[in-house]
Amino acid sequence: MEIIHTPVMLNESLEYLNIKPGDRIVDCTIGEGGHSVEILKRIGEKGLLIGIDKDEDALSRARNRLSLIGSNFVLVHDTFANLSNILENLFVKRVSGIIADLGISSLQLYKAERGFSFMKDGPLDMRMDRKADITASTLVNSLAESELADVIYYYGEEHLARRIAKAIVVYRKKKRIETTSELAHIVESVYKRRGRINPATKTFQALRIAVNNELKDLEKFLKEAPLFLNKGSRIVVISYHSLEDRIVKRAFINNSVLKRVNKKVIIPGRDEVKANPRARSAKMRVAEKL
Repeated sequence: MEIIHTPVMLNESLEYLNIKPGDRIVDCTIGEGGHSVEILKRIGEKGLLIGIDKDEDALSRARNRLSLIGSNFVLVHDTFANLSNILENLFVKRVSGIIADLGISSLQLYKAERGFSFMKDGPLDMRMDRKADITASTLVNSLAESELADVIYYYGEEHLARRIAKAIVVYRKKKRIETTSELAHIVESVYKRRGRINPATKTFQALRIAVNNELKDLEKFLKEAPLFLNKGSRIVVISYHSLEDRIVKRAFINNSVLKRVNKKVIIPGRDEVKANPRARSAKMRVAEKL
């Protein structure tokens, strides 16, 4: 069965971007093209869509979907932290809108060999860019106990981080930790009881963020992106956990060339969450170039 990623808050993001025919729009995390398919329809033949993603598999799928609609798009295999270089290489000085959906895609989550999920047994990988050197297995098997605890605590907001790190170090003395199920079982052994959320959730989140340098990339992107917006154009960012949302909120408040369009965070409606449960933690923030 083919896996199709459902874009989160699609209608809201299109509304806030206020897209017009002929616009130049950058989708900084294009994934499989969920948002960009609709963006491409709205910009028309005279517009330009620039799509960026770390994941080559996702870019390939996006290219196939977008090609059914038009040819006025450019896809770039890179991180959005390099937005400045990307746009300069394309000789693009200003754009009419920027969107970044920071969530992990269904393609990444449900393919066991990508190693993102504790729900499917696979290699402990978690790289969005499969050409990157460091995997989640690299971190859990090489970091000192204190370093590992810090990663799990700060990036996963996991209150049992030190106990989990200790359990990982004890386990890896016996054998190298290679699979998602091995790590999940180690984390679960630390918890006395299992609640509604899987005990491994926060640890897996923390390692994914560390492997992909997500928060530092986000901070750099948010600093550079407004420089390329036309006056009156908007940037839309959808985040999925408090660490990301705080960075986005702070960046929008502290940037003198931006004004917040929505001071209160936008969240998905009940119908969307019911249809797509993974949308439940999504938060959208929008800012406009002064």
